[in-house]
Amino acid sequence: MRALLLACLVFLAPQAALAQVLSLPDLQGRMHRLSDYRGKVVLLNFWASWCAPCRAEMPSIENLRRELRGEPFTVLAVNVDEDASAARRFAERADIGFTVLVDGDGRAARAWGARALPTTFIIGPDGRVRYSHIGARDWSDERARKTIEGLMTKPPLQTAVAY
Repeated sequence: MRALLLACLVFLAPQAALAQVLSLPDLQGRMHRLSDYRGKVVLLNFWASWCAPCRAEMPSIENLRRELRGEPFTVLAVNVDEDASAARRFAERADIGFTVLVDGDGRAARAWGARALPTTFIIGPDGRVRYSHIGARDWSDERARKTIEGLMTKPPLQTAVAY
């Protein structure tokens, strides 16, 4: 049962191509590219302020960010289909310290296949998508933290070539 649950909710992503395709402005208009964060584990969360499950999981994402402060870890929260002012109002009220990016037309969310909100991708320090999760969850729980910490300490996967 546990294996089935993991297969449905969190899976190893087979392709890394998406990890190279993200370039969005933050709330101050500065551009961020996912490639700028190579060497860190990135929690990439697609959300909207009107989405109740998104709002519910934000405190746990902030708790995880605080727990892993000083580690090679960062959070990029991509606000989907809203303008920067809506995202800014929510971020200020929720007192979050991670980077909020603006995907006003939803193009990045569609490119990443984030058809439901929230959708979260965990990207390894090598830039490859390692896990994804659809729906809200408690990101500050021990299992999530240990998974992310494990990615920080493991060398990138090597592809073996058979001759």
